[in-house]
Amino acid sequence: MKNKAIFLDRDGVLNHEIYDYICKVEDFEVLEYQIPPLKRLYDEGYLLIIITNQGGIALNRYTEDILAEMHSILFKTFEAKGAKITHAYHCPHHPSVSEPCQCRKPLSGMLLEAIATYDIDPSLSVMIGDKPRDVEAANGAGVRGILIDPDELIDYDKVKAVLMG
Repeated sequence: MKNKAIFLDRDGVLNHEIYDYICKVEDFEVLEYQIPPLKRLYDEGYLLIIITNQGGIALNRYTEDILAEMHSILFKTFEAKGAKITHAYHCPHHPSVSEPCQCRKPLSGMLLEAIATYDIDPSLSVMIGDKPRDVEAANGAGVRGILIDPDELIDYDKVKAVLMG
């Protein structure tokens, strides 16, 4: 039997959106109020997988090590409340300085990689993001997208309605 997943954008969904690159660990603020609805989904067997553009790496605004430190904080915060994040995929490229890639949202490369790696059924999964490109990337991988406002509380019932839709 295939797995099912909740794909999650990072900035503005799992951590506070500052409308710029988060370059320092001290500016990385986990939105802990997102954990209870995501823990309910996790407890129902959904994998929690992060899909995030991190073009600031290509722009030399921060490093892979700083990104890894932020993700470690995020993973530990969730695990402390009983919800495990399976994986965080990130695109380190930026169109102004990188060659074209398949991973940067609105392209679906990161989702397709996750779907293949974790044997996920896209039709049983959703992507929650705060930008239209998150929904576009989801749709390109056969996953339904849910658009929320930056830092908006994830509505468990709305997610379930989309999953059942």
